Amino acid sequence: MLIKPIIKSTSTLVCCFLALLMSGFTFYPATTSHISAGTAKVNITPALPIPMSGYRSRTKPFEGIHDSIYARAIVFSDGENKAAIISAEIIGFSNSFCEETSSLIEQKVGIQKKNILLSVVHNHSGPVTRVYKDDASPEVSAYADELQQKLVGLVIEADRDLQGVSIGAGKGECRMNINRRAEDGNGNIQLGRNPYGPCDHEVGVVRIDDAAGNIMSLLLNWPCHAVVMGPRNYFISGDWPGAASRYIEDSLDKPVIAPMLIGASGDINPIYGPHIDFVDVNSYAYALDAIGRDLGKEAIRVSEDIQTRSTGTIKAIQKSIYLPGKVDEPNRLHHQGYDPGNDVEVRLSAIKIGNIIFAGVNGEVFNQIGVKLKNQSPYSNTFFLTHCNGSCGYLVSDEAIPEGGYEVRSTSAQSGAESGIIEGILQMINELSN
Repeated sequence: MLIKPIIKSTSTLVCCFLALLMSGFTFYPATTSHISAGTAKVNITPALPIPMSGYRSRTKPFEGIHDSIYARAIVFSDGENKAAIISAEIIGFSNSFCEETSSLIEQKVGIQKKNILLSVVHNHSGPVTRVYKDDASPEVSAYADELQQKLVGLVIEADRDLQGVSIGAGKGECRMNINRRAEDGNGNIQLGRNPYGPCDHEVGVVRIDDAAGNIMSLLLNWPCHAVVMGPRNYFISGDWPGAASRYIEDSLDKPVIAPMLIGASGDINPIYGPHIDFVDVNSYAYALDAIGRDLGKEAIRVSEDIQTRSTGTIKAIQKSIYLPGKVDEPNRLHHQGYDPGNDVEVRLSAIKIGNIIFAGVNGEVFNQIGVKLKNQSPYSNTFFLTHCNGSCGYLVSDEAIPEGGYEVRSTSAQSGAESGIIEGILQMINELSN
């Protein structure tokens, strides 16, 4: 009794299928994009002594190398679209430097500029990079030119290394960072350590495996200033980001690239440093390894539970938002207002690889903004990058404006950065989802 209806139904389906073929209807199989990736790493330590970045009190070039600094890159491809994520152990790139470098990468590799995240770890123990060729010393200009060529070559090398991979993400925690906006007892906010202040301890980890299932890259995202070495240090170092990447790359059995992407850390410092009272570089270098080891161990632990997948598509978008500006008046107290200034252009970037979101801002963003963005994103694996694709200075939370402090005095933007960044990136993520 049950056989006849099944046969009748099957016969009807066969007839319909034949009729569609005879009518010229074409059947397209479902397509699945497979992810490929390539990695590369290059030493970017200056060959000649040049000034260091991060502290105005420094008055002379660096005196030696504590540890070499590096740039790392990962190029992704889904067979149709490519994206590049670059991390360099220096303090920052100017908007013009990023524009020129991204254009060169687009010309030589074919990766669209909107698909490039050119980021730094905001290292205060690295060389000067924000140069103007008409007033910089020949040595500084030469280093900036060499750095640009190395970054372009880095992406070329990573692109040549493209191979089938699987990718996944996970999260952990590292409490080696602390809010640095501390009350001084006189109603003012100073740079210090505030255990009561908000601090994002989340460690984001992206694991990339080769076709054999071996880890070829661990990409880290954690919010913290790279200031362990302090203003009296005249030795080149990758600070704690360099130590963390080094720990991971030295700990795993096979060759691994471990780029560091700095999260929203405009108001976060490491628990060790800045060590302004130490002169002997070896007397405080332990702090670099202490933070690097703790963060690196947590990243490896998280990676062991990450499930990876080999399919997905790549989408990217960039746009600018404009925030009301203010005049720079660094000596004003927190209870005084600020005169209006020119609007501030903030560059937002977003790349979606499978179900992973990399959201970038070209500023020094307060951690509350990053936390709110990650919590409101429809993707659980949303990673927030700062110092990405240029520089526009501090971008503070709304609640910090009336409190004052160094970052509030330094920012070029009035209140509104918080909503502008969050709403802008969420809109971009929505566009990438369609």
